[in-house]
Amino acid sequence: MKYMKLGSKPDTFYTEQAVRSVVSDIPADLIIHVNNTKYQLHKFPLLLKCGLLQRLCSDTEADEQLPVPVALHDIPGGEEAFEICAKFCYGIAISISASNFVPATLAARFLRMTEHVAKGNLVSKLDTFFESCVLHGWRDSIAALQAAWRISGWSESRIVQPCVDSIVEKILLPPSQVAWSYTYTRPGYAKRPHQSVPKDWWTEDISELDIEVFRSVVSTVRATRMLPSPLIGEALHVYACKHLPDPLYTGGTANGHASQSQSSSFTAAAAAAEEALAKQRRVLETVVTMIPGDAGSVTGRFLLRLLRVANYVGASSSTRAQLIRQAGSQLDEAKAVDLLIPLPSEPQAYDVGAAEAVLEHFLAQFQRPAAPDERRRMSVAMEKVVRIFDEYLKTIALDSEFPIGKFIDLAECLPGIARSDHDGLYRAVDTYLKEHPDLSKADRKRLCRLIDCRKLSPDVRAQAVSNDRMPLRTIVQLLFVEQERTTGAGGSHSVAPPDRASVDAVSRLTATGREDEAAAMDHRSDVHRPRRGGHEERAQGEAAAMTRSLSAARKGRTAEERGSRLRNK
Repeated sequence: MKYMKLGSKPDTFYTEQAVRSVVSDIPADLIIHVNNTKYQLHKFPLLLKCGLLQRLCSDTEADEQLPVPVALHDIPGGEEAFEICAKFCYGIAISISASNFVPATLAARFLRMTEHVAKGNLVSKLDTFFESCVLHGWRDSIAALQAAWRISGWSESRIVQPCVDSIVEKILLPPSQVAWSYTYTRPGYAKRPHQSVPKDWWTEDISELDIEVFRSVVSTVRATRMLPSPLIGEALHVYACKHLPDPLYTGGTANGHASQSQSSSFTAAAAAAEEALAKQRRVLETVVTMIPGDAGSVTGRFLLRLLRVANYVGASSSTRAQLIRQAGSQLDEAKAVDLLIPLPSEPQAYDVGAAEAVLEHFLAQFQRPAAPDERRRMSVAMEKVVRIFDEYLKTIALDSEFPIGKFIDLAECLPGIARSDHDGLYRAVDTYLKEHPDLSKADRKRLCRLIDCRKLSPDVRAQAVSNDRMPLRTIVQLLFVEQERTTGAGGSHSVAPPDRASVDAVSRLTATGREDEAAAMDHRSDVHRPRRGGHEERAQGEAAAMTRSLSAARKGRTAEERGSRLRNK
C-alpha cells in the first residue's frame, strides 16, 4: 500500500486519567467529547482549520476563562479519525494510507476542513492522495471501498463509486497487463513455475468485500460481457468458500430456530449465533441469485455445497428449489460425498429427501426430446450418476438406524434400465446387511431382490456366492446365472442350459430324500437360516437341491434328454 505523510512535529498527545491531552505551555481552552473519550485541546490551532468548530465556538465570549465544551459524538470514524484531524491541525506527523484514508476523509469533511477555511487544508490533501494513489492501486482500492461501505454504506458515493470503477477496470484488463501484487493461494500454485498471471487472479482479493459491495463489483463486471461465465462462477465459488463454511465438515449445530426452541430465554451467545446465521443466509441467497445461467458456469459439486449450506442456515424455499434444480442438471459432475446433506437439527444425520430431489431433477432431463449428440452425452452422464448414487447408498447404509423401507425406496429411485451393472448396488446392499445384522429373513429377501444377479461382474458374483449375509435364494440365483454363463461359453458343442420348467421339475424330484442335506444347510447360518414349514422356505431347499442336480446333469445330458426323462417319470 502507498502512504502519505503530513506534518513534521513529534506526537505529543498523551492520556492522563482517561483524558487525552497535548503537551503545551498554554492551558487548554477547548474540551471536546467524542463518544467516551474526552479531549483537552486548544482553540488556536483547531479553529484555524475546522469550520465546524469555528461555528460552534462563535457564540462564546472572548474573555471567558472556562474552556468551551463541544460534543462531537456523531463524527464519522470516531475517536481515531478525530485524532488524525486534530494532529493535522497541530502540525504533528501523521501517516495516511488506504486503511485509514476513509475515516480521516469523512471526519475532515464533517469538521469542514476545506480550502474555504484554510489553504492546504486536510480535505484537499486527502482528495489528492485518493486520486493519485488509492485509485491507482489494486489492494488500496479494495481497502478503501470496504472501509467506506462499512462506515457510511452507499451514501458516500464520492469514494464508493470511484473505487468500484477502479476495481472493475483492473479486473477487465488482460492478465498479461497485471503488474501489481495480488492474493492467489490455490493449492500447489506456489510450487509451480508460472509464465503468466492466472485468469482468476482477482477473485481472492475481492472476496474480502462485504456481500453487497461484492455483488456490485461482480454485477458491473458481468454487465460488460467481457469475461466468460465460468470465471464469474469461480469468483462466486471463492467468495462462498470464504464466508460459508461447509456443514459437512464443520459439524454445524442446530440452526437458530432449533436453538431458540430448546432454550427458555435468549442469551448473548444465542443472539450472536442467530445474527451469524442470518448473515450467512443473506450471503448464500445473494450468491445464488448471482449464479450465471450459462451451462458450466459453476460445477455440480459447488451447487451441492451451496445446497448443504442452504439446509443448515434455513434458506428460503425458492433458493433451495433453484439449487436442487441446477444441481440435478449437473449431478454427473458430483461425488457421492457431495450428496451427504446434514440435517440442520441433527448434523450427524443426512437429508435423503434433498438428495432424492436432486436425482429426480437429473432424471427429468431424459423425459425431454433431445438431439442424438445430446442423448449420447446424457447416456454417459447417466452411467456416472449410477456410480455416484450407488456409492451414496453405500454410505447411507452405514447408518445403523436407517430404515430398510426408505433404503429400498432410495435404491429404486434409479430406474432398472439405468444400471448397466449391479456391482455398486450389491456393495451397498451388502453394507446395509452388515450394519443391520438383526434384519428379519423377510427383510433380507426384500432387500436382495434389488440385485439383478445377471448384472453382476464375475468377480462380484463369485464374492456374493460365498457371502454368508446373502439369503439362500439369492445364492441359488447366483449359482444358476454362473451355470448359464459357463455353459454358454462352452461353444456350439456345449450342453445348453436347462429351461425353467426343467429346473422346477428337477427341483421337485431331487428334493425327495434330501431332508438331511436341507437340515445341514439350515444350520449353516443362524441369520440366514430359512424357516421350515412354509411354501417359500421349502422352495429354497428344493432350489438348493436343484443346483446340485444340475451340476450332475451337465455331464453328458442335453436339455432335450432331461426334459424327456422328466416327462416319462
